[in-house]
Amino acid sequence: MNRRRFLGIGAAVVGAGAVGAVAVPSAARLLAEGRPGRLLPSQLDLPAPFQVDLPVPAVLKPVRTDATTDYYEITQQLARLEILPGLRTEAWTYGGTFPGPTVVARSGRQVAVHHRNELPVPSVVHLHGGHTPAASDGYPIDLVLPVGSNASAMAEAGGMPGMEHHAEASPGSTVVGDRTYTYPGTQRAATLWYHDHRMGYTGPGVWRGLAGFHLLHDDEEAALPLPRGERDIPLMLADRSFAEDGSFRYPAADADGPGVTTDYMNGVLGDVILVNGAPWPRLTVDRARYRLRFLNASNARLYRLELDPQPSGGDALVQIGGDGGLLESPIGHDALEVAPAERFDVVVDFARYEPGTSVRLVNRFGSDRAAEVMRFDVSTRTVSDDSAVPDRLSTIERLDPGAAVTTRTFSFKRSRSDGWTINNQPYQPGRALARPALGTTEIWRFFTDLHHPVHLHLDHFQVLSRNGKDPGPYDAGWKDTVDLRPAEAVEVLVRFTDYRGTYMLHCHNLEHEDMAMMADFVVE
Repeated sequence: MNRRRFLGIGAAVVGAGAVGAVAVPSAARLLAEGRPGRLLPSQLDLPAPFQVDLPVPAVLKPVRTDATTDYYEITQQLARLEILPGLRTEAWTYGGTFPGPTVVARSGRQVAVHHRNELPVPSVVHLHGGHTPAASDGYPIDLVLPVGSNASAMAEAGGMPGMEHHAEASPGSTVVGDRTYTYPGTQRAATLWYHDHRMGYTGPGVWRGLAGFHLLHDDEEAALPLPRGERDIPLMLADRSFAEDGSFRYPAADADGPGVTTDYMNGVLGDVILVNGAPWPRLTVDRARYRLRFLNASNARLYRLELDPQPSGGDALVQIGGDGGLLESPIGHDALEVAPAERFDVVVDFARYEPGTSVRLVNRFGSDRAAEVMRFDVSTRTVSDDSAVPDRLSTIERLDPGAAVTTRTFSFKRSRSDGWTINNQPYQPGRALARPALGTTEIWRFFTDLHHPVHLHLDHFQVLSRNGKDPGPYDAGWKDTVDLRPAEAVEVLVRFTDYRGTYMLHCHNLEHEDMAMMADFVVE
């Protein structure tokens, strides 16, 4: 497939063109590789682990408030950050930091975030897990062009380099310089995150730094005796690779187009594990309970997180919440399997360790340096801890399968001719694969050939079954991303509420997403 056809096919099929421009690895080879992704090695000597302190992203302050709404401003900008000790890395950032600043919101209060794009590339912002009107959901061609761009001239010339396909794309909305995203806050407390969602370029956008936390609180959560304050810590896990000069290394298919080179079509894995933007950090903790909000913000890497050593008696990681907020009751785990975009809120009681113990957080799915994540150093000082994990956390409405008005099936597969597809179709903006009615409940059945974390915009869902059996150990509560292993089928129940419009269903392996594994659905 030549570049001319790549830019014009189906008005805007980014991924299909990128896949068609290179040879597609065989299914046998991808299956033989097991878990998704291919390692992109760094080109410099990596620092020793556990040498830097864990940073915690700053909380963004509103620029003003009124009776209903908190107003925030974020400038998307280039920044040179010291990620690896002694080196500077140019990053694409929200507000000059990676991760971006944390937005802390309250359920029932509206949040308006004004984004200004001072990057050299267009951007789109998606609040992942947000229950959001379509106009603020971050549809992948709702572009914010860089400040000073001439939208009319770019359209006449075919757009910015690599963005020619947007000139005729529909139903996207393009603005120059600024866009305000409005989030009503009509959902329960949860660990959300925001990230770039530009069609064909989400992978490099997130890889270069465009990600941040958005934490939502409510009265139900506040009434519980869970750890809080400095013992409530968001942890963004993200693997990256670096060039010899300290810059981010990423295997783009070409300098100005979407997609990756052939060897990395199944996802890009880095050999440096960053936690909140720091390589293999350490954190001194009291002998007390901590709430750890794990977010997998990696492009493709899976994690199986364990504490080493495990505390006596097991259940080291007590899960209290997931993508969509609190569970009904806590679930004890010895390990957590976390796919890209999933969140797990857990409580760890470091009082179960002797003073002075060093506890490593390890990734059993990783090898070599990617097997280490961070280290907790248990303090020798005596502290008080009045926190607890109640046996009952929340009441969750159980969706009724009998109320479902229809069952829809979505096949996530690699096509030899079209790359990564849903229902054998590469992504095309404006082509809806489903049109659910507002207020109805449906069963959506996802099945896969290889490994795909499936993400649904607008509404959280409940996992109904996995391969015709009960949900898995990590499927509890409200979810917005569900991890599907090769040849799996998962059924979920979803009720479409509040907002009509066009939304997205896609794989959250970002290289799969960029290379066409997305679909529109329209709530009518």
